[in-house]
Amino acid sequence: MSGHLSPPRFSSHRRFLELKLSDLHKCSDLGSLLQIHSQIIRLGLHLDPFVAPKLITAYSLCRRPSAAAAVFDLVPNPNSHLFNTLIRAFSHNSLPSLSFLALSRMQLSAIPVDSFTYHFLLKSSMGILRRLEVIQAHIVKLGFLSDIFIPNTLIDCYSKVGEAGIIAARKVFDEMPMKDVVSWNSMIAALARAGEIWDAKQMFDEMPERDTVSWNTMLDGFVKSGEVDSAFDLFRKIPDRNVVSWSTMLSGYCKKGDFEMARLLFDKMPVRNLVPWTIMISGYAEKGLAAEASSLLDRMENAGLVPDSAATISILTACSESGLLALGKRIHTAAKKKKQNLTTQIGNALVCMYSKCGDLDDSWIVFNEILVKDLVSWNSMLQGLAMNGQGKRALELFASMKEEGITPDRVTFIGVLCACNHIGLIKEARWHFASMKKDYGIIPEIEHYGCMIDLLGRGGLLMEAYSLAKTMPFEANAIIWGSILNSCQVHNNVSIAERIVDELIDMEGIDTGDIAIISNIYASAGRWDGMAKARMKMKDMGKQKQAGSSWIEIDDAVHEFTVGDRMHHQADRILKMIDRLGKHLKHLGSAVEAA
Repeated sequence: MSGHLSPPRFSSHRRFLELKLSDLHKCSDLGSLLQIHSQIIRLGLHLDPFVAPKLITAYSLCRRPSAAAAVFDLVPNPNSHLFNTLIRAFSHNSLPSLSFLALSRMQLSAIPVDSFTYHFLLKSSMGILRRLEVIQAHIVKLGFLSDIFIPNTLIDCYSKVGEAGIIAARKVFDEMPMKDVVSWNSMIAALARAGEIWDAKQMFDEMPERDTVSWNTMLDGFVKSGEVDSAFDLFRKIPDRNVVSWSTMLSGYCKKGDFEMARLLFDKMPVRNLVPWTIMISGYAEKGLAAEASSLLDRMENAGLVPDSAATISILTACSESGLLALGKRIHTAAKKKKQNLTTQIGNALVCMYSKCGDLDDSWIVFNEILVKDLVSWNSMLQGLAMNGQGKRALELFASMKEEGITPDRVTFIGVLCACNHIGLIKEARWHFASMKKDYGIIPEIEHYGCMIDLLGRGGLLMEAYSLAKTMPFEANAIIWGSILNSCQVHNNVSIAERIVDELIDMEGIDTGDIAIISNIYASAGRWDGMAKARMKMKDMGKQKQAGSSWIEIDDAVHEFTVGDRMHHQADRILKMIDRLGKHLKHLGSAVEAA
């Protein structure tokens, strides 16, 4: 009927829309998305301008940009909104070239661009200076700089490029005819991120007005720069502290290792959500304070808070760093009881935690339970096997990984070379080292060279190890020279050891531990004059070699021991037990000899 708008094509399917389409753009589960998409096609809604953008966004969330592009291509007359949605999808999946191609198609189709178009283009080119400059030229030409939303985005994107980006961001900021609080906040965050913390503070002091984000941005900058005392001075001046303000200070003190101050602030917090609890528990766990972490976890659960995925991953990562297996297992058990889905990210954190804590059996079980394994999953398991001496299994896993079509990266090859190192496979390691660049275009970094040099040294090929260290495309560090020096001690090679000491002295990287090693090498070779000189050098340095230590976790407590240590509260019982074990072993040795 003339004069009346025809109803939307999908009006007869309102219930389906209410149930499915309203949240379609939030769907990140590929299986569910494919089911919904098939229903949309059956109902003939896939070409609808309301539905197509939601499908594109959903496929973008599922990391399926090609499927998003296929949905777009089916729409006969795409509008600006649909083009912007496609550009945003490519941006979300880090495909700047495809974003530019979409812009070209948009221009060829005479579809007008708007500020959202360039916002998404800028986000897709974040970190690529030349592309950002090209986009800025378009923005200036079309007059979009007057929309404050665009220069604010430019500042943010430029700030993530490096020193040249900071200069470009500051130029944009200085030339803005009008600035809002977001402009100032973006520039302060950029300077703080670049380590220019006092320039950021000067700009903060010059702000015509501040909001809560301004205070928290400056606070975060101080904390990440290690200026915790300055952060606390600022914290006390914040007129309206929120959970973010308190949590930032907690994070700063935890990283500093000042748990007394962190706990004091935590207990004074007027309102706590999951974030500060996670910061404190993770902080305790990372420093090996198992009892404190476990106690606080009890309090959190009693307060009715359940760790979400982010909290679970954060605590598991902290357990990995300190080796707190019991706490890591508790988090895993809690996640299973609450039927928390084993996402790829949680699975990866569990594989890493179990591996670093030496529990390869549980690490392998979790690895096999991950439904969608990504490169991190394979790398975590491979490195776990390698670092725990399971070199053969690690190389078998690497072969399986390639059969599954997973392309290795630099981290993969660190694990592969580490695996070869643990089982002394020099020939295989050489092949993999060459394969990195030849087959995958991966340029070896210092970690890869370090693995090869250590392997060659352990295998007695000390001159080859030394030559490789000297011919690397970058300067060898004290760790690499130290690994060759250790091999010199094992193989009693005085001449190479003396060269290593000269290298360490030249780079001022020598310490008392290195001097002790060369002294032992001289002694083993009967070079008493050299040993005496080394000992005198160590005395002149005025330091004692720091004693190595061992630790063990028992009942949520970590116990650390050094040679001759009598500081432990049960030292007498421990020494008596060691004496009993010594006598028992001596008795067994006598019995074997008699037999």
